[in-house]
Formats: sequence, structure tokens, C-alpha cells
Amino acid sequence: MSAENPAGTAAVTHDPDARRKVVNRLKRAHGQLAAVIAAVESDAHCRDVVQQLSAVTKALDRAGFLVISTSLRECLENPDADGAVDPDELEKLFLSLA
Repeated sequence: MSAENPAGTAAVTHDPDARRKVVNRLKRAHGQLAAVIAAVESDAHCRDVVQQLSAVTKALDRAGFLVISTSLRECLENPDADGAVDPDELEKLFLSLA
């Protein structure tokens, strides 16, 4: 499997299990965001809206951290691979989520 996707940028992850976990977390966040929108549209109590927003944020953060940790692991295991992400770039990406 190539480290590059058709657009020529580094792949999210080569690990199928990690990819599945990221997709599952993003789908969960997608569903939670739909619930937030529905809650706002139906004038739900602010507590309910904030709880759902918190769940969306947490799911997105976990997906982001999983992408970065998987890339870091892949970089450490095979630092000379085509499309490997530079450690400094990984650090910047990690800090952007913090």
C-alpha cells in the first residue's frame, strides 16, 4: 500500500484497525452533531445542547489524537517511508488539538 493517496498527500493511516477506529469516532461525532442541531432546532434545554456539544468535541478530539498517535507510531517504526510525516509537523498537529 502506498503512503500517498491519489491527491499526493500523506495518508491518514496505513493501519486498517486504526483507520476503522478513526472512522467510527467520526461517525459517532457526526451522529452527535446531528443531535445537537436537532436539539437547537427544537428549542431544547441549554443543558442538553451543551452535553451534546461536549460529546461531539470529545469524539472529534479522540479521532484527531488517534490519527496523530498512529502517524507517530508509523513514523517511529519506519522513519524513511515515502510520505512519512515530519516529527516537527506531528508536534504542531498534536498541539493544534490541545
